Amino acid sequence: MAKQKKSRISLPRKVVWTLKNEGVSSLVRKTKNYVASKSATKDNLVVKDLLFINGCGLPHPARYRVDHQIEQLEARGFSCDKVFYDNLDPSVLKFYRGFVFFHCPITDEVEALINQAHYFNKTCFFDIDDLVIHRRYTNQIPYVAAMDREDKAEYDDGVIRMEKTLKLCDCLITSTSALARELSENYQKPVLINRNVASEEMLKLSLDAISAVQPHPEKFIIGYLSGSITHNPDFDLIKPAILRLMSEHSNVYLEVMGYLDLPEEFEPFKRRIIKKKFSDWRKLPKIIADLDVNLAPLAPSIFNEAKSENKWTEAALVNTLTIASDLGAFSEVIEDGKTGLLAKTPDDWYEKLKFALESPAEVAAIVARANRLASKRYVTTYSGRDLSAYIESHLAKNIGFVLPTTNVSGGVNVVIKHSNILRNHGFDVTLISEAKPSDNIKNSDGELNVVSSVVHDFVAHFDTLVATLWTTTNFVKSYPSVNQRAYLVQNFETGFAEPGNPARFVANSTYCSPAGTLQYLTISEWCKNWLKDDFGQSAKYVPNGLDLSRFKFHERSFRGKKIKLLVEGNSADYYKNVDESFRVVERLDLSKFEIHYLSYEGEPKSWYHVDHFHHKVPADKVHEVYASCDILLKSSLLESFSYPPLEMMATGGFAVVAPNEGNAEYLADGDNCLLYEQGNLDSAVAQINRLVEDKALRQRLATGAKITVHSRDWQHLEDRIIKFYD
Repeated sequence: MAKQKKSRISLPRKVVWTLKNEGVSSLVRKTKNYVASKSATKDNLVVKDLLFINGCGLPHPARYRVDHQIEQLEARGFSCDKVFYDNLDPSVLKFYRGFVFFHCPITDEVEALINQAHYFNKTCFFDIDDLVIHRRYTNQIPYVAAMDREDKAEYDDGVIRMEKTLKLCDCLITSTSALARELSENYQKPVLINRNVASEEMLKLSLDAISAVQPHPEKFIIGYLSGSITHNPDFDLIKPAILRLMSEHSNVYLEVMGYLDLPEEFEPFKRRIIKKKFSDWRKLPKIIADLDVNLAPLAPSIFNEAKSENKWTEAALVNTLTIASDLGAFSEVIEDGKTGLLAKTPDDWYEKLKFALESPAEVAAIVARANRLASKRYVTTYSGRDLSAYIESHLAKNIGFVLPTTNVSGGVNVVIKHSNILRNHGFDVTLISEAKPSDNIKNSDGELNVVSSVVHDFVAHFDTLVATLWTTTNFVKSYPSVNQRAYLVQNFETGFAEPGNPARFVANSTYCSPAGTLQYLTISEWCKNWLKDDFGQSAKYVPNGLDLSRFKFHERSFRGKKIKLLVEGNSADYYKNVDESFRVVERLDLSKFEIHYLSYEGEPKSWYHVDHFHHKVPADKVHEVYASCDILLKSSLLESFSYPPLEMMATGGFAVVAPNEGNAEYLADGDNCLLYEQGNLDSAVAQINRLVEDKALRQRLATGAKITVHSRDWQHLEDRIIKFYD
């Protein structure tokens, strides 16, 4: 794919255009904002709920739509980060449940992140507060129409790429009804109107501004705080009314802020014109508080209908009256004569201004009502309910599996399989490793996100957290922001440690959690029974399965070759009882056998006879080891669910096994396997020799094994696994 552009207009062209049209002061201000936005990133070491990706270099929109929405969400319990889109690294995906792209044109990095997010069932929201998403809108903007051909082409390219990001996202957020209407009609995606609101800092600054107001009874100050009139026909709506009022009343002053030259008609009143340069937003409350009237004119257009009511909010918070055009968000938010004044015609503007000048008591009541409304409904802390509910309702259900390590083992393989099934059914799945490596797991089933609890901090919300070994239950039980805590019990882990080891007490205690603390889950009927009988814990049960597309059956021939006998298990774990298997090997006629040893962790002891050692074989390659051997010898003392005999049977091989609770639910002596008494080495040798010598026995076992294995196909179990975690 060709490298996509990163900005709507190249930086040099932006500099030239701003200098030519807005002057040096504007260029300095925008440069500072651009530098600040470029540096607004950090190395992420915290797992959170949402990442906001800001695509707008201008401070005012980004403050309202990124910073303020983050405040709204954090006041509702969400955890959030932000980054400027030029600094976006798609590898951050694993650290968040969802992504909010504000005013963000498509780039290679943006597209890569969205595509990966969809694979992992993480929701992407697109937020926009202006109709810069299609040329049918932007062609109506005067300053866009004034661009030369080359700049216009580059600007249009940015608009096109803005729409591409929007189309890739799942849900939309916007600031006004007019915007929501256009988005709903043209893009058929869920849309939320989340109006612009003030931050806590703005509220504090507004209260300070009210306290610092100095009365000026000899002056009536009308304020127009905007940009360049050259590019702002809105001022034409109010110009006649202001000129008339100033000609009739010598105490009326006009305060303008921004980069503009007043029309010549105002020359006779120049002594009553107060000009202020563009100010930092933190100074704005004091400036507005000193006004008697805040003017917010908008010329009728679809673009202006989509604009927000920020001017009213900012004025209401400092007890200043707003007179606004009866258009768009102003007409929806302002109750005329109650929380502000609305005007349509030039005569309306004059009458409303005259009313404001001549009716101080009525104005005081209006601004008091507006202040009460804005202070409660238009401040981040009080206004985030709809936004948080909308985002939560569109985030996928997320599940975290806490693992001691992601190293290959039977128990880890089960978790990985469950995780892939859940991801394929729309869940957002995270594997949380209590070891340092945090690389994603990739196999033939797909890819899973992995993060490390020893490297990363966690503040994200989880719908479900699942412990997978007794050592992981502390993380799950102590994690604060989770709906359901569960414990996937795959073995009687008290027995993992030898007698005398204090770990036995701690492991045993994890089965004694008070009612309601943990939902116990298991993949073994044996575990389900002892959890109930010995600990009084009711457990949900789902059987283990096997991927038969990987474990292919092929008939074994024992004629004219050495028989390949496989021993499986970690030699360092006493309960795997690998030593017993190799004591059996010592009693075999090794001229007839080739001994293979498969271990995920422990290595062969010095006295083991091993012809081929298979060490730390990846999970999606294990089937190749079983397929290459003829007989499995398995002597474990303790298993929750013993996979190796089932895996050997699935490939057409044969299993000679010492029975334990973990294999009893599917092994039947003489039907699909041969069993021998634990510790009876001669019995094990005899069973192995029977297999070698008796073809009819092998055929009978192979037939029984096929039936057993077919009943354990993962495809038959997927619906049960989804309900298992529901």
